[in-house]
Amino acid sequence: MFKFFCRVLFSSSVLNLCELVALRPDLARLKKVLYFHENQLVYPVRKDQDRDFQYGYNQVLSCLVADVVVFNSAFNMDSFLSSISSFMKKIPDHRPRDLDQLIRPKCVVLYYPIQFPNVTRLLPRHKCLRRPAEPSHVDDLIRQQGDQQHRPNEPQSLRPEEGDLHESSYEPDNDRQMKPLHIVWPHRWEHDKNPELLFSSLIKLKQKGFKFHLSVLGETFTDVPEVFLEARRLLDSHILHWGFLSDKDNYLAVLCQADVVVSTAKHEFFGVAMLEAVHCGCYPLCPKALVYPEIFPAEYLYATPEQLYKRLQGLCRRPNVARRHIVKVDTSSYSWDALKEHFGTLLAD
Repeated sequence: MFKFFCRVLFSSSVLNLCELVALRPDLARLKKVLYFHENQLVYPVRKDQDRDFQYGYNQVLSCLVADVVVFNSAFNMDSFLSSISSFMKKIPDHRPRDLDQLIRPKCVVLYYPIQFPNVTRLLPRHKCLRRPAEPSHVDDLIRQQGDQQHRPNEPQSLRPEEGDLHESSYEPDNDRQMKPLHIVWPHRWEHDKNPELLFSSLIKLKQKGFKFHLSVLGETFTDVPEVFLEARRLLDSHILHWGFLSDKDNYLAVLCQADVVVSTAKHEFFGVAMLEAVHCGCYPLCPKALVYPEIFPAEYLYATPEQLYKRLQGLCRRPNVARRHIVKVDTSSYSWDALKEHFGTLLAD
């Protein structure tokens, strides 16, 4: 039999830890750490019948087996624990009670660590003037990742070509002040990111005659919501970039050129894309729900679709408000440099 000398087992909540330990009872003696980047108990589905009960059930059982249960945000932890009781009522026969009380003492919150690259060379001049100098500690890593990643059948980027995305970063201030507001939406093309809200707001802006530029990024999967096809047709004259950018440098270049980053999500437990965009100097607009109030001050939150539209309308009228604003979010507190000691302590036996 294969011998090993591990002391800690670190697993994602996607893994059925209960089954793993049953199949490998020799792992039971290890310190078992379960990390939740999302939870299935509150995943938004169009109809409750569409929810796959087994996924959520596996996560509950895994928590019972784990020694430490780690969540990437307080919202993730609270929404999971508060939903266990109602979720377990879906079981037709024996329904165990008070499982949340068994699991809660094991729970801690530890934010997902992001490796923020030095993007100074990609920033337009007005953004460079708003930020301190950064050490270039992961530029090489970003380039390597960009070179290694190749995604077939990815959407085509529109004007300009990918290879030229950051050549015009240092443009004169007067030219920048005259340009329309550049809005970026860097999220997965799936229904839980609520693209309908984004596009309805932008189409309304177009109908009212407001000028703006648009970059819609993010990955696509097998089922792309139909709203993307219609939105591309209706907003074509406003689009700068459309679709997934496999090269990380080119992706960062678009974020650096953008003025405002928008989230319309109905499902978000942390939001790496929003924090990356803020790191690149974008003004954030997020729902006043989910994880966002935990990370973003109230001035960046909207509560209704009408509020989102009015915020975008105001920024279209005065794009320099976004361009001159210093975002009140310290992204460095979510960096690997800031969190690595906490992870080291977590993984100590």
